[in-house]
Amino acid sequence: MTEPNRIEREFGVAFPGQIVDQSKWTQTALKAMPDGLLNWHELFGRDAPVVLDLGCGNGRSLIGSAITRPDHDHLGIDILPVVIRYARKRGNQRGLSNIKFAVLGGRELLEKNVAPHSVAEIHCYHPQPYYDPAKVHLRLITPTFLASVHRALKPGGLLVVQTDNPGYWKYIREVVPVFFDFHERIGRWPDSPKGRTRREIIALKKKLPVFRGHGTAKLELSEEEAIRLAEAMPPPTFDADRRLRDLDRLA
Repeated sequence: MTEPNRIEREFGVAFPGQIVDQSKWTQTALKAMPDGLLNWHELFGRDAPVVLDLGCGNGRSLIGSAITRPDHDHLGIDILPVVIRYARKRGNQRGLSNIKFAVLGGRELLEKNVAPHSVAEIHCYHPQPYYDPAKVHLRLITPTFLASVHRALKPGGLLVVQTDNPGYWKYIREVVPVFFDFHERIGRWPDSPKGRTRREIIALKKKLPVFRGHGTAKLELSEEEAIRLAEAMPPPTFDADRRLRDLDRLA
């Protein structure tokens, strides 16, 4: 049985929070998405700013945010059931009531389940670049996706993006500023200098560059204009550099 108040580590870096006594564990699984829009008040039992992590992996970044910002509610999603199982377990063991996890894609969540202008922040760390040219259409960050992010965020809401793929970053720097007042971060995150995510920790240990940025939704951009701009912009057909595939397997 797990000992209470134990600190977990990944690659030598402490995972946020501690495992509490089992009597204080919670249930962070969102096992079934509604047919329509999510009701944040019903999901979390209160009204608070909502943070989404699209492609949350094992939950390291989002759990850290839920611990340090108890006044925010958090939803993490990923298309891989195995990583969501790890995220749920860790969220449960830390007794968190302001976080939920679900198996779902980011594009599907925004298009089907998130009401316009209803979330405060959307985070997207290390979206899969898909090295096979036949799968580039699966890349998450596209102009249409960014228009959906802009629509989901409250006016002035925050988008945070991170990748270690130079091709993806070049594309991100070209398209994100159309929808957001975007700023590239120079240096590591001050709250997590060793890495906000498992993938970032691995990349830093291998001395690979990690690209980070954040932006606020442009207030003057209407939903109709965002869609029109997205339709006229190029898709993400960049070369993802297959040499980075080994890092994907580690992460």
